[in-house]
Amino acid sequence: MKPLTSAELSIEKDRLRDILDFLRKGHRYYMDIMVPNLASSLERMTAPCREYQRQMFWKFFSDYKEELLNHFSYEENVVFPYIEAMLNDENGGQYSIGEYEQNHSNVQEKLDDLKNLITKYLPAECRQEDASQVLNDLYALDLDLGKHTFIEDDVLIPAATRLEQQMSVPRDDAEELSDREKEILVCVAKGMLNKEIADACHISVYTVITHRKNITRKTGIKTVAGLTVYALLNNLIDLNTIE
Repeated sequence: MKPLTSAELSIEKDRLRDILDFLRKGHRYYMDIMVPNLASSLERMTAPCREYQRQMFWKFFSDYKEELLNHFSYEENVVFPYIEAMLNDENGGQYSIGEYEQNHSNVQEKLDDLKNLITKYLPAECRQEDASQVLNDLYALDLDLGKHTFIEDDVLIPAATRLEQQMSVPRDDAEELSDREKEILVCVAKGMLNKEIADACHISVYTVITHRKNITRKTGIKTVAGLTVYALLNNLIDLNTIE
């Protein structure tokens, strides 16, 4: 990559700051307005449903809300501070934007499932006349999240990658991985996401992220593909176990 000039770098940094500000405002808008609106319309629709039907809808919605919150929390507490450290010409640690790109979860799939459940399988006991409002809220949230995700995938990640490459410095020689880090590395090579690794190893997602930072720091390898090759070369995993 051709290094950016001082003027180009300044423009790129200003652009990234604006993107981060926009995304943070989006997070607040979803959690403070759009999701509560959806919850209210869902409550009205399910009010006359049988108890077990209402519980199933609410369990599905609550799980989605938690997933969305975790998605935003990861960005707010890990990704954005890393980018801001680079914007301030500071060391952002051994995290890399490639890790974010590899593990960027799709927060819209459950919305599609909920739309199908309502349009195709809504029990007769539920309030059919309120289903249209639920669907309106669902489609509005889905559309807005689609734009939000597009900005993350097609604007934020490429811009942060350019900045990361611009500011990259040689890393220390490789260090020995701990047994736990090797265990995490094997999970990564198998294609497991951070949440799946956390569940399998009985640790928190943030602990998984910390281990992955250390693995990247020690090996100097950022991508899942690269780490998979590393695991194979070091006999940590068998080729037949990789999906």
